[in-house]
Amino acid sequence: MKKLLIIAVISSCLFSCATKDQVVYFNNVKSLNGQRNLLEYEPKIEKNDVLRINVSSSSINPEIVAPFQMNQQGGQSSGGGGQSQSLTGYLVSPKGTINFPVLGTIDVEGLTRTEIQQDLETKIADYVIDPVVDVRIVNFSITVLGEVGNPGRVQINDGRVTMPELLAMSGDINYTGKRQNIRIIRESNGVKSVGFINMTETDLFSSPYYYLKQNDIVYVEPTYARMKSAGFFGNPGAIIGLISSIIGLVFIFTR
Repeated sequence: MKKLLIIAVISSCLFSCATKDQVVYFNNVKSLNGQRNLLEYEPKIEKNDVLRINVSSSSINPEIVAPFQMNQQGGQSSGGGGQSQSLTGYLVSPKGTINFPVLGTIDVEGLTRTEIQQDLETKIADYVIDPVVDVRIVNFSITVLGEVGNPGRVQINDGRVTMPELLAMSGDINYTGKRQNIRIIRESNGVKSVGFINMTETDLFSSPYYYLKQNDIVYVEPTYARMKSAGFFGNPGAIIGLISSIIGLVFIFTR
């Protein structure tokens, strides 16, 4: 009876505790020594993105670039079509274009911010000496769901974010969250795809989902123990704990 009690207690501990490899991030981190970052990622512009474009020049007279600036008074967008003040900018049309002052219709879908900047600088150079263009994606946000500290919609200001950075913004993964199978739901050209990230291994650094895109949905699923916590008899740890208690009571009353 004593042996059964000891076995039951040990088994209960084993089922209720996670291993180090299941909790710790980047277990094989030493393999990254000397590895170069091959993913120079920059998100591409999609339909319904909102772009904030600022034009400046090294010219002494700042008014020279005024015709290329958006009129943001009243929270309306001269090229964006009725965005709120926080989202004032050029709304990318269903055709993948924006209506830019002086230049007219500009194709932007499928281009990066850098490519748009270079294209606009080349075109504006016909009117302004040494123009400088800055492009930002105003509505770049990612939805985070599941077992994290602060689930919700995360606004990204610099137009680029990695999975570790996003988790840090979301309060990190709870101990009730599964680190090995984080799901990323992504839509590109109207087609949805699903990717997976394992935060406990360094393979994530070479994953196409290491850098996140605007409007990605990230889901951290609960551990088995978390899913079964609502049902007592569905939890192996709870079942073994119950058996341990029964054996203990039998041992007490029969000794």
